[in-house]
Amino acid sequence: MDQSAIHFAHRFDNVSGSAIREIFKIIAQPGMISFAGGNPSLNALPDRLVSDLAVDVLAQNGKAILQYGATEGYAPFLESLHAYVADMLKCEIPAVLPVTGSTQAMDLLCKAMIDPGDTILVENPSFLGNLQCMKLYQANLVPVESDGDGLLPDDLEAKIRQYHPKMLYTIPTFQNPTGKTLPEGRRKRVAELAGEYHVVVAEDDPYRDLRYTGTPLPSIKSFDTDGWVVFLGSFSKIISPGLRVGYMAGDPSIIRKCTVGKQSTDVHTANLNQAVVDQFIRRSLLPAHIASICAEYGKKMKLMLDQLSAFPGGVSFTKPEGGLFIWAELPENISALDLLTRAIEKKVAFVPGTHFCVGGGHENTLRLNFSNSTEDQIITGMGILKDLIAQTIR
Repeated sequence: MDQSAIHFAHRFDNVSGSAIREIFKIIAQPGMISFAGGNPSLNALPDRLVSDLAVDVLAQNGKAILQYGATEGYAPFLESLHAYVADMLKCEIPAVLPVTGSTQAMDLLCKAMIDPGDTILVENPSFLGNLQCMKLYQANLVPVESDGDGLLPDDLEAKIRQYHPKMLYTIPTFQNPTGKTLPEGRRKRVAELAGEYHVVVAEDDPYRDLRYTGTPLPSIKSFDTDGWVVFLGSFSKIISPGLRVGYMAGDPSIIRKCTVGKQSTDVHTANLNQAVVDQFIRRSLLPAHIASICAEYGKKMKLMLDQLSAFPGGVSFTKPEGGLFIWAELPENISALDLLTRAIEKKVAFVPGTHFCVGGGHENTLRLNFSNSTEDQIITGMGILKDLIAQTIR
């Protein structure tokens, strides 16, 4: 086939493949220490328990589970999920929709809300996967300024007035890629601005249960009085990313449009996977499992932060209370892209921060993940990065 004769849709203009997925090809090399992904630890994946639960649900209701299901969700899971989300968020939840990973929730929300050229306000930096999703729907992405505590409500309001956006996309808790957490007062203000200016807020919160220190904060959704906030959640980080079970919760009219959009995407999320997660909820298995995950991750995060504290002067970094990521900023004359090339030669990988930034730039930043490495790998890999940076500064 003459590839030059293929005319792809314009929605793919200026949209390349995920930089993280490209790095994954590199980290597959034997002996590579990877701080690049966001994968859970293998120790955190409850394979035997999932196997037992799958056997149980198939024995009890196998014919129905193996048949086509409703787009709205596997009925037992829909029931337990609704109660679970309402209890977690401590607020009334009008409607929920199980989805195939919370990334599908964002895709469905864009499908329902965004016409080409519509503006979406985004934190800068932000989650690369959903930035790609928004670009594929040909949205105009406008960054909102942030400080050490996350997005600034004053700048958010100024951008709303200037650009009249359809949507705001935010990760308020242990943000990907920075690890920052939006304070309660700002969460409340975001909900107020959404209602005042009629802006849909996509509150993406897949890391909220991965808290190792500090006090849990109420969701933006809990301050929502008019239905403008849609909460996007996931069981990927607390049970299994391979099951691909997430959910969205919000105003019934929005959830209904997303349900219609899902019909032509995948008909429904896999019944067996929904049934397994349903059993985690019904049997109250999540609290103990999450506690065990947090104990392991908390040690790894502290270890990586301790290693960073010994880095050369001029290197700054966030100090999250949970989640999976730490954001580091190098002296302005050091390129994280160049550092990655040198680090890979030493069998260490990370993701340069520029890939998470709307419009690029910020080439002296990087995202570090600690969950999928052993403590020995963290000590060895961070030691290599420290030495490479020290060599560059000299």
